[in-house]
Amino acid sequence: MAYAAGSNKLALFLPEPYDVLWSLVVLVVLAAFFYKFVMPKFQAILDERAEKIEGGMAKAANVQREADELKSQIENELSQAQTDAAKTREEARSEASKIIGEARQRAEKDAAKIISEAQHSIEAQHKHAMSSLQGEVSVLAAALAGKILASKLDDDTVSSKIIDHVIDEVGDTKNSDQSK
Repeated sequence: MAYAAGSNKLALFLPEPYDVLWSLVVLVVLAAFFYKFVMPKFQAILDERAEKIEGGMAKAANVQREADELKSQIENELSQAQTDAAKTREEARSEASKIIGEARQRAEKDAAKIISEAQHSIEAQHKHAMSSLQGEVSVLAAALAGKILASKLDDDTVSSKIIDHVIDEVGDTKNSDQSK
């Protein structure tokens, strides 16, 4: 009896077999309906989201790869530009040195030409002054000699010899001055 009384107490909590059977039938029908109609929609939504996520990740990977390629290309172009700029600066320095050298050579040539012309001018002026001076000295010497030897120079041949002698002495003095 104690067992029967104990099983009655337990029976209160256990459903009847027909309730369990109909509950199972309803559960199977609901599970089949859910599996047949609801699960494919959930699966499609989840697959679509997974595709979007994978597409977004692939797109992000492509964008990252393109960004890396662009960065690499820009760095290469920058290094090429720096190399070109350095080469251009070096060429400019070389050209400037060349231009300065040519200008210096022209200036030296011009200076040498000016100096040469000045020397020629000085020599011409010196020769002119010497010839002019020689003529004047000859005249003065002849006049002086004439006054000193006035009585002795009455004869033209003696006078001519004295003038020639004075001119020769002046010419020898001039030549010795020029050689110094």
